[in-house]
Amino acid sequence: MTKDRKADVVVIGSGPGGEGAAMQLAKGGKNVILVERYEKIGGGCTHWGTIPSKALRFAIYRLTEALNNPLLQACGVSVKPSVAELTKSANQVIASQESMRRKFYGRNDVEVVHGHAKFVDANTVSVDGEQTIKADHVVMAVGSRPYRPAGIDFDHPRIYDSDTILKLEHKPHSMTVLGAGVIGCEYASMFRNLSVKINLVNSRDELLDFLDDEISVALSYHMRERGVVIRHNESYERIEPVEDGVIAHLNSGKQLKTDIMLWATGRTGNTQSLGLEAVGLEADSRGYVAVNKQFQTAVENIYAVGDVVGFPSLASAAYTQGRAAAMSILGNNDEEFGLAQEIPSGIYTSPEISCIGKTEKELTEAKVPYEVGLAHFKSLARAQIIGQEVGMLKILFHRETLELLGIHCFGSSASEIIHIGQAVMSQEGNANSIKYFTEATFNYPTMAEAYRVAALNGLNRLF
Repeated sequence: MTKDRKADVVVIGSGPGGEGAAMQLAKGGKNVILVERYEKIGGGCTHWGTIPSKALRFAIYRLTEALNNPLLQACGVSVKPSVAELTKSANQVIASQESMRRKFYGRNDVEVVHGHAKFVDANTVSVDGEQTIKADHVVMAVGSRPYRPAGIDFDHPRIYDSDTILKLEHKPHSMTVLGAGVIGCEYASMFRNLSVKINLVNSRDELLDFLDDEISVALSYHMRERGVVIRHNESYERIEPVEDGVIAHLNSGKQLKTDIMLWATGRTGNTQSLGLEAVGLEADSRGYVAVNKQFQTAVENIYAVGDVVGFPSLASAAYTQGRAAAMSILGNNDEEFGLAQEIPSGIYTSPEISCIGKTEKELTEAKVPYEVGLAHFKSLARAQIIGQEVGMLKILFHRETLELLGIHCFGSSASEIIHIGQAVMSQEGNANSIKYFTEATFNYPTMAEAYRVAALNGLNRLF
């Protein structure tokens, strides 16, 4: 016999999108039940995506920093930890994040039910067929998983995707990364920092072509300088696992044989077993669900947020989207909530990249009169002190109004530095001006000082 439950809102998924929605709804006085199919909460972001991959990146960074330290080299220090040992550093972070988030739900009286959710109708969700939850609204925050096309044997021990690569226990001698999007570039950087030979196969003619051209070119240059072989305008014909490696047969006729292969060609929404047909919804070919500006689906009382709606597929964006959906359910239908401010992107390559706002190409196409302010990290005292002189901060601003139009950062701490520009860009009227950076006093020496240097550089171009 199934158990019938009642709630104001059912939230499916406990990743950033689900958490954002549940917390906002609970604070708005709604009775919320959150359904999570896995034993632990936090979703892919916490357990097999953002947190573990970034923890691995940091462990690799600290290792290479130590091994390149002249003092340690002089002392004869030499260590060769396995990939499994490096990934262990993530376990404590994951446990801490999971514990913290579980307390959030407890403090806000959000009940967490574990099991697989499936729609019965637009107001009813079944959990493992053992209980049904009736609700006025449903928020889908089910996330995504690596896209796996037919014809590739992902059970083969030498073929990985971005989830399974974190289970790698040994350091390979060589790796082909098939797909040069954000995930592909991040893992290519990480493993190259471990001295793994990398083939990075890109289906386009430049890396991350949504970036400002100068940033994209800088990334390509520094990855090549580090020894990554980038192969543009290539696509695979077939993948052939062999006893001692994997051969990627490309449509150009090239054959790339390496110890392992990482498949990194996009993701697909986790909608395949939600029972969308029961409510008249249909996902696209990649499992994504269409939504409006309030993240409402074609069914009025059902919302979708996070990776399951596609771009930009960022944890930060998912949380904001969850809050926006909750605000709509609570009666605040401000179309600009969650959309009024630009969302910064953070790309954890080596060096790091972060940007917000328009690119030079976009401004040129829109015929906006803009100017550029540049600060190269090699001229900053803080960058010289910490030995991170590769990189730059680039500010795009309107020549006449001095309004900030775009900020692009490449180098150490880029994902932290970007938020200073984001704060100023979010201001209205004259407060959003490049002059802020010339009039503010920055701590010295800091990486943030790059804003003052870039602003002065840009304003000098006006005269």
